[in-house]
Amino acid sequence: MRVYLLFLSLFFCSLTFAQNSISGIVTDSNNQPIPGANIKIVGDSSGTITDFDGSFTLQSSKKPPFVIEVSSVGFTSQKISVSSISQKIAVKLLDEENKLDEIVVSASRTPERVLESPVTIERMGIAEIKKTASPSFYDGLENMKEVQMNTSSMSFKSINTRGFATVANTRFMQLVDGMDNSSPLLNFVLGNLIGVSEIDVQSVELLPGASSALYGANAFNGILFMTSKSPFTSEGIRAYAKFGQTSQKAAGTNDYVDYGVRMAKAFNKYIAGKANFAYMRGTEWHAVNYDDKTIAGRDRTHYGYDGINVYGDEVATVIGAPTLPSDKVSRTGYNEVDLTDNKVSNTKIDLSLHIRPFGDERLEVIVQSKFGYGNTVYQGANRYYLNNFFMQQHKLEFKGKNFFLRGYTTTEDGGQSYDMLFTGININRKWKSDVQWFTDYGTTYAQSSLGGMLPADAHRAARAKADTGRFLPGTPEFKNAFNQVTNEASILTGSKLVDNSRIYHSDANYNFKDLIKFAEIQVGGSYREYQLNSFGRIYTDAAGPIKYNEYGAYTQVMKKMMDDRLKLTASLRYDKAQNFDGNYSPRVSAVYSAGQAKNHNFRGSFQTGFRNPSTQDQYIGFNVGSAILLGSAPDNLTRFVETLPINGTVGQGFAGGSTVTINGTNAYNNSYTATSAAAFAAARNPALLQKTNVGLVKPEEVKAIELGYRSFINRTSVDLNGYYNVYNNFIGNLNVVTPLYGTAIDGGGLTSVAGQQAIHALANGNTRVFQLYTNTALEIESLGFGIGLSRKVYKDFEIGANYNYAEFKFDQSKDPSFEAGFNTPKHRVKASIGNEKLFPNFGFNVSGRWNSEYLWQSSFADGTIEAATVIDAQLNYNFPSLKSTLKIGASNIGGKEYGQVLGAGLIGQQYFASWTINP
Repeated sequence: MRVYLLFLSLFFCSLTFAQNSISGIVTDSNNQPIPGANIKIVGDSSGTITDFDGSFTLQSSKKPPFVIEVSSVGFTSQKISVSSISQKIAVKLLDEENKLDEIVVSASRTPERVLESPVTIERMGIAEIKKTASPSFYDGLENMKEVQMNTSSMSFKSINTRGFATVANTRFMQLVDGMDNSSPLLNFVLGNLIGVSEIDVQSVELLPGASSALYGANAFNGILFMTSKSPFTSEGIRAYAKFGQTSQKAAGTNDYVDYGVRMAKAFNKYIAGKANFAYMRGTEWHAVNYDDKTIAGRDRTHYGYDGINVYGDEVATVIGAPTLPSDKVSRTGYNEVDLTDNKVSNTKIDLSLHIRPFGDERLEVIVQSKFGYGNTVYQGANRYYLNNFFMQQHKLEFKGKNFFLRGYTTTEDGGQSYDMLFTGININRKWKSDVQWFTDYGTTYAQSSLGGMLPADAHRAARAKADTGRFLPGTPEFKNAFNQVTNEASILTGSKLVDNSRIYHSDANYNFKDLIKFAEIQVGGSYREYQLNSFGRIYTDAAGPIKYNEYGAYTQVMKKMMDDRLKLTASLRYDKAQNFDGNYSPRVSAVYSAGQAKNHNFRGSFQTGFRNPSTQDQYIGFNVGSAILLGSAPDNLTRFVETLPINGTVGQGFAGGSTVTINGTNAYNNSYTATSAAAFAAARNPALLQKTNVGLVKPEEVKAIELGYRSFINRTSVDLNGYYNVYNNFIGNLNVVTPLYGTAIDGGGLTSVAGQQAIHALANGNTRVFQLYTNTALEIESLGFGIGLSRKVYKDFEIGANYNYAEFKFDQSKDPSFEAGFNTPKHRVKASIGNEKLFPNFGFNVSGRWNSEYLWQSSFADGTIEAATVIDAQLNYNFPSLKSTLKIGASNIGGKEYGQVLGAGLIGQQYFASWTINP
């Protein structure tokens, strides 16, 4: 508390130091304001940027006269002499096509032009945020080359690049002001839940593909950097308000609001601070896919129906009555729309105090706190409603021109979150036990069949009888049962998700460029500790938090030669995780600038990367109804213990009682592959059975080659790239079936008593299904290429287009039970056209994207994601006298509703109007 009181007192109390302030405005040749232009005093560290209306205020201890330099991407730079602090500065920049001269940091951990980046990199700045036709800047990232978005919820969108996409994307990192936004418990990013406010974004940089040589094992498929504005260079109070509607066939038309405010003040050249607040709420895209999860064409009229967005019907059994079919009958489930209020919201708060002890950028100390709170839907093995989910981050950072040292902690609280599958299951059990329900069903079916009913009619009569007294959605009985279930963590009676996990992370970097001249040398390292605490609900941590740590160190050497035409870079990183041997990740790259103006840049890179198994891969022990998700850390296997009932007197005789206790070692050492168990169930041929033979999960490895070309040809920006990746020990999931007695043997083991007992267990439902985390022994290849083009055409019209091709190779027939989950369309096309100077103060932008259909594989459901065409558009108008901008936009205009995740709601249309104030 003392720390926060000190923070607040420093933040809101102004200290008096001698400061000189100049102000002005930056416009283009058509007198249109230029947002995000850089203003810097020549020979001094003082600087600032322009707001959306082109205005700026620059504070410095330096007294006039001095010279300021004004620059912005797409315009020629200008130097202006300032003779007094009362001088009104009006700068008009001339157009220049220099997008490839944008400065990026992430590709090599050092500032460099996009043109000189050794790997593919995409960037979004303030001007691009203003132009985006999407409802938010984060949604607008989907229009960047290489980006694939996976929408689990209106507010939960997962970014992926170069294949193997999933909502729970542990292969992709997202950093906001240097902090990893990943959930401590889940190990993946929850969209922009605790990200950055739209009016506080300075820049966004995307590195697709493996980046583990510099950023560690988690940056396996790419990394996204979001940098917020500094209160030293971007002061004032800014606010926005956005109102609109969403439209979907299932959900209808619903209101949507999004608003925020940013306050920043540089009290002097030593102290500055800022505060951000943003709030969004709307109605969720309703998930109403009622196809059966496994059998195409099966609907609710079938006695064994298990709907994708229906929960409770996962409880199924072979009743065993002589007149009933030999396959399973399922209980009647509840639709997802009846198990959630279908509301989505997100509140973000960001507070930071910035101190420059020497009054310049030689040293800056940053104390920052970020808070994210809200409701959303996450899809993993089940669908989960994250209700009042809370996440916070706190950082202390020291940084200078050539170094940084930071430490931060991330903590989360599950709030009132719950699993919708177990909500449906246990509401059913509140009014009638499974045993009683199936008894009623079997008795009525037998009676109906003996009375002469056809099978279909007998099933309808049996279900109607068994469902007598069922709690119907909307009734007081249903609401009462719902409240009881969602507030109870035990899966036997409840569905609540409990989580109080945290991460402690520190990292540092030093660049020796001012000390060593023959080459630019950097060194750095990081340390992270996880404290997993789900109280036994998700991980095997019932006895207390599980602690797990990892650390790494890296170095990089960069050298320019041949009149700066050739840039060579080599980096090496070593990472060590608690349960695994250390691994090295080397990367070498070269960039050659050809042509008289050095504007034909050829690049190539090779690296070996690896990905450590996530904490889920190692420590999860999560009952999802249809299976147990089981991590493979040795201590996790022994910690997971379960006691299960045995059906039938014969089975009880084999098991030595009416129940049996198993642990995680049974799943790995005494089980059949799920595909062979399914084949046995269909043909009743024990020879089809295959014993599971997999090892414990270990690090995944990749060898990545990338080639590319960037240039500016005849006023056209060109970016070409191609990549080829080879994966070994690829981490994925394997479903297995463990007999509760007997011994699993290849081909059934009919000559063995133990083998015969295991076959009996399979035939009589005395089994436990596990989903294991393991590696495939097969090599997996992925390859792709992309092309991006942009140019200004007639007057100030700007057009852009990009195309990406992606493919992977995996011989499924050699490992039929393993799911790689590439989940990526082979073809993607994106295009845009816009003009921010169509008329005075008026601009527009239209963007469109198309993707081919592709196979979706996940632990929740498998199926096909259809091809989709999406068009977004926006109009904007600046009101200089009001220092405001009005934007009117729409997404998926006139388009067909489309999906990105099998099981999530189809995405409809979204219309909005926003008002941004830049005083």
